[in-house]
Amino acid sequence: MRMFAGCIMAMIIFTGCGYVSAAHYAQSVVGESVSTEVLISAEDPQNTVIIKDAVDTAVITKFRTSLTSKNASKTHLKIQITSVSFSPLRYDTNGYVVTYRTTLSMGIHRNTLGKSKGYSTSGMYDFDIEPNAIISDKARFSAISLSAQKAIDAFIAQIAAEGSNPPKE
Repeated sequence: MRMFAGCIMAMIIFTGCGYVSAAHYAQSVVGESVSTEVLISAEDPQNTVIIKDAVDTAVITKFRTSLTSKNASKTHLKIQITSVSFSPLRYDTNGYVVTYRTTLSMGIHRNTLGKSKGYSTSGMYDFDIEPNAIISDKARFSAISLSAQKAIDAFIAQIAAEGSNPPKE
């Protein structure tokens, strides 16, 4: 009996706390269907493909919504890479770079039911390389993808903040 009462008490506490996930608030802003468009960078078209995949994955997993065509979606996201940079962070005792930081910045234009809003976001990812080595394509692509995911996470946080404080009409 005592265990039963404890379980009931725990259920009351957890259901009464009012916790709502960020994905719920974000979905309240973007709706049930989202389309994405990543503008291709003439300087670095390979990064655009990586970022498109990261954006689409984030839309499905973080917004908990479905990807649709632009004509069928409630929200359309147009994303443009504004910069990608690799900066040395750490050196070994011989002066060779052993850790780099990738910083990716992007502009996102959200159009939801005819209302538009622009956002700026960025993501960073740190990774190690062997001393006196160049950054391999695999490491570069991975770092850009992870930076893009972090930038999308920051964008989702901005959207969730909007959803948690809807404008009074």
